[in-house]
Amino acid sequence: MPASHKIIIDTDPGQDDALAILLALGSPELDILGVTAVAGNVPLELTEKNARKICELAGRSDIRVFAGASRPLVRKLVTAEHVHGKTGLDGPDLPEPTMPLQKQHAVDFIVETLMREESGTVTLCPLGPLTNIALALNREPRIAARIKQIVLMGGGFFEGGNITPAAEFNIYVDPHACDVVLKSGIKVVIMPLDVTHKALTTSSRLAALRGLGTRAGIAAAELLEFFERFDEEKYGTDGGPLHDPCVIAYLLKPELFKGRECNVEVETASELTMGMTVVDWWGVTDRQKNATVMRDVDAAGFFALLTERLGRLN
Repeated sequence: MPASHKIIIDTDPGQDDALAILLALGSPELDILGVTAVAGNVPLELTEKNARKICELAGRSDIRVFAGASRPLVRKLVTAEHVHGKTGLDGPDLPEPTMPLQKQHAVDFIVETLMREESGTVTLCPLGPLTNIALALNREPRIAARIKQIVLMGGGFFEGGNITPAAEFNIYVDPHACDVVLKSGIKVVIMPLDVTHKALTTSSRLAALRGLGTRAGIAAAELLEFFERFDEEKYGTDGGPLHDPCVIAYLLKPELFKGRECNVEVETASELTMGMTVVDWWGVTDRQKNATVMRDVDAAGFFALLTERLGRLN
């Protein structure tokens, strides 16, 4: 990895989004050009506020946060307060942010940044629905050739879905946006439920975060203790899946993950399987490979990285 790996984090915080942002903020080799908020886990007015809360928790009020799309491209917004709580960051009592929200729209920021920065140097890291990314690609098609890669959390194949039997939440919320991204020709790396369900927030892993004794470490443990309750009951596991930090961990230590290149398409017509990611894992079609889909993670190594990096924050 270059000494300064330029990224834009597109996010809908969400406790697991918060952990991903904290992981990035604790990693000096990542140059965070901006954080863009999208409606998803909770409505936009909460996701943009939550993104700022997390930056302030990490002592990084210098990070610029932009508000983007308040609804999906075509469908009505579906949110997930039943998982994340009414604020999206239920768990710790985080103060209201004092850092300002940037006036520029997130989509304009994404386009301007990609047209300004040297071609092939910026990675997009979507942690929520892909609405902002699709809007940027539609507004300025030239950015597609300038993006280094898109590393996203979304979809599922062997694990099925988590919001419907067929669909993972991020893709279900805006399947049409996902379709734009998958057809863009950009190098795409996907962290699906097949990976994130192997990264469980066990009691010992949460104890390690709390044991850091820092504001960020204690708040991270409190966020995850709230977040995991839903999936523990659902799946009967010790801890819940930690989805979004897999995106940032891949940038830092790609060797933690294993997957393969294959064709991925998304269902946008059938209500029964809306948002399903159809992954040609076994190469049974002649459809062009358009994504690298991860299936395995070194969970111990992943949580060791997460804990070490959060330990660098206040």
